Amino acid sequence: MSAHWDEEFDLVVVGSGGGGMTAALAAYDSGLSVIVVEKGSMYGGSTGISGGGIWIPNNPTLRAKGHDDSRESVRRYLELITEGRVPPARLEAYVDNGPAAMELLGKSKWMRFFWVKGYADYHPELEGGRPLGRTIEALPFDTRNLREDERFQRPNSMKGPLGLWITAKDYHDLAMVKRTWRGRWASVVAAWRVSSNVIRRRHMATGGRALVARLRMAMKDAGIPLWLKTPMTGLVTGESGAVAGITAERDGTPVRIRGRYGVLLATGGFDHNQQMREKYLPESGRADFGMGARENTGDGILAGERVGAALDLMDDAWWMPAVQHPAGATIPLVSERSIPPSVIVSAEGRRFTNESAPYVNFVHDQLEGGHVPAWFVMDAKARSRYPFAQILPGAPIPKAFYDKGLAFRADTIAELAAKIGVPAGALTETIERFNGFARTGEDSDFGRGDSAYDRYYGDPTLKNPTMDLIDKAPFYAFRIEAGDLGTKGGLVCDEHSRVLRADGSVIEGLYATGNVSASVMGNEYAGAGATIGPSIVFGYIAARHAAAVRSGAGVA
Repeated sequence: MSAHWDEEFDLVVVGSGGGGMTAALAAYDSGLSVIVVEKGSMYGGSTGISGGGIWIPNNPTLRAKGHDDSRESVRRYLELITEGRVPPARLEAYVDNGPAAMELLGKSKWMRFFWVKGYADYHPELEGGRPLGRTIEALPFDTRNLREDERFQRPNSMKGPLGLWITAKDYHDLAMVKRTWRGRWASVVAAWRVSSNVIRRRHMATGGRALVARLRMAMKDAGIPLWLKTPMTGLVTGESGAVAGITAERDGTPVRIRGRYGVLLATGGFDHNQQMREKYLPESGRADFGMGARENTGDGILAGERVGAALDLMDDAWWMPAVQHPAGATIPLVSERSIPPSVIVSAEGRRFTNESAPYVNFVHDQLEGGHVPAWFVMDAKARSRYPFAQILPGAPIPKAFYDKGLAFRADTIAELAAKIGVPAGALTETIERFNGFARTGEDSDFGRGDSAYDRYYGDPTLKNPTMDLIDKAPFYAFRIEAGDLGTKGGLVCDEHSRVLRADGSVIEGLYATGNVSASVMGNEYAGAGATIGPSIVFGYIAARHAAAVRSGAGVA
């Protein structure tokens, strides 16, 4: 290790998503000098293009609403969903440090949140699960406040025509615009927002974009430097193997940046590294239908591996069933899978799981059965009543979907089956059986609609909000891929966010958070925001530990 450094800080954070930016703020609050370096030309990472939900129990926003939990209930819920795949100390660190991390963010005047009441935990039926949910979201934000930094934000993924902005809660209501008075009122609010935006010339952001904008404002207030277009090229280690800093490239020039008390990797997963997808992911999930930031190519995982880091959960991802847009983009299917007059079938024309289940569980079943692609089958009522894949209720399906073989239309189920290449008899039988369940309101095969999570995006005017007769022609089918929001596997870390070797020893000076690390959720998903939540918490933990190392109180 050369003694020459171009820049020196107490903590170097690599990656500008929710976890990296929170870590920088926590470092600043602890009295550390800190820098954030970002590979991309825009900041925010996958957080900036996400729905922006945060799943951190007992946070100040929930407590203010009287919805605090016992530590034991949260711990039990996580224990049940992770099924022993995550060390107890990591789970406890998450539970115990989550509230403090959000309290730290709340010190900034910019960091304001609201509870997405009713968005159930993904397994509310389990002990410790909550039917009303624990997810919070950043309040909408006018990005004009960012001034010169506004142009370096990622495009708004939750923005409609004429500047319409919607939160996750708004979408839930608007999806029922043809079915409920609440939905109709939401459309009136949407129209008012459009008019207001035109008059006031606001640049409103919601979801992940609002969260990132607020974090950036807090960083600006703290004077924390953020270097864009600065990819890390490697980790610098000393003779003992401890990480002392990074090498990077800025404006085409190599730079060496020292981290006196640590380097935090917050670089995302390997979503868009095809070689790594081929090496690690299940065969049916190797095609890149990833929806995370395009910069997520496994850089941090590979760098950590080169200095001896252990890896775990590399065969899993934050799976999300998806439809490919004719132009090439990938469209996630979250609410759509609760459309009542619809089923999803395999190439054999059979249902294979609860369509309305949490998306990770749905795709796990899809991959296990080799059902890629699958087919989303619905009738004319579904198309007239509910949005699907960014197509408004009642709007015609764009011709390009048909031309690309991504959607099909037919006057009979048998004709539709022939078009998508599944046995007509099997598909007809599947529809008839499902219709029998819809009449009674009980899915005897897969329990669709039994969970509060299933029902959240369903139609509340029906006996079972997720089930209705598939009986009105024409009928439609969309090709369903195994998409993902990012990969789950990465560097193994301890409860202090320190990266570990295969023998359990610590790589001194190296921390990780977010999708570059093996997920604290194991193979599961606690609730909406269970990617961003842990990233924030373990970024906070890493910064606090680095500060303790500086003070001489670091954990051995």
